[in-house]
Amino acid sequence: MRFDLTDLRLFLHIAETGSITAGAERSAMALASASARIRGMEEALGIPLLERGRRGARPTPAGRAVVHHARQVMHQLERMRGELNDYAKGLKGHVRLLSNTAAINEFLPDALAGFLAANPNIDIDLEERPSHAIVEAVAAGLADLGVVADMVDLAGLETRPFRSDRLVLVVPRGHRLAGGGAVAFADTLDEPFVGLSTGSALQEYLNSHAARAGRSLSFRVRVRGPVALCRLVERGVGIGIVPEMAAQRARESAALQVVPLSDPWAPRVLMLCARRFDELSAHARRLVEDLTAQPPVLAPPEPLSGP
Repeated sequence: MRFDLTDLRLFLHIAETGSITAGAERSAMALASASARIRGMEEALGIPLLERGRRGARPTPAGRAVVHHARQVMHQLERMRGELNDYAKGLKGHVRLLSNTAAINEFLPDALAGFLAANPNIDIDLEERPSHAIVEAVAAGLADLGVVADMVDLAGLETRPFRSDRLVLVVPRGHRLAGGGAVAFADTLDEPFVGLSTGSALQEYLNSHAARAGRSLSFRVRVRGPVALCRLVERGVGIGIVPEMAAQRARESAALQVVPLSDPWAPRVLMLCARRFDELSAHARRLVEDLTAQPPVLAPPEPLSGP
């Protein structure tokens, strides 16, 4: 068995993305080369490591064992890099961070910009996923850290508060749902929605709450981010739900009305999670310290309304 670090890193990327093509791209490798490496691993072991299908590739039971050990090898490599960093200034560290929509749009850009500027020897692989998928990936050792909403089941992981967040309803000026105080999510489900694009962690979160009410959201259009969503709502295309900070930014120049949601899941604390913080690499621990330096504070909702 002659697996090198490139083989193991590639296999992890395939397991994380569910695709040989996407795993090869993340590894900066040609598809033919990646496929040949995987075949070489399977031939060396004499068993298949991936189940290949039209929807991608996923590890077999033997492949899951390879993922487990490959992640341990990569984790030890990162720990070594962190411990040697003071002696080898040119040594690069790498942290894999998964985040939900709210954190990746509203909080992480500024926080990571400052951290990366102060730590030029650390690279961060940041990816958006729904909170439940982040918990599964961190628990399985497929990511170092995750930022998730506190409503998700975090059993088995260690957590630290990161930031506070509140979801609000945005409607066009004069809409029937505006002006009467907080609104329950269930009371919005007969309205046409401007939604976030497929794959958005926040949109999947909202879709799941609609499904629990036995309904589904009716989308007029779906867009990539909260800013575009608010612009379309302003023009009367439909209503939408976004983080409060995004609504506050948009209302500075948009004729929006912003309505609090009365549901208990609307106000959230975003949590930073890991399998064990004390087992992280020195680079990842440094990032944890930086991201949790400001304790989250969730202020009471203010009466938001457009001009």
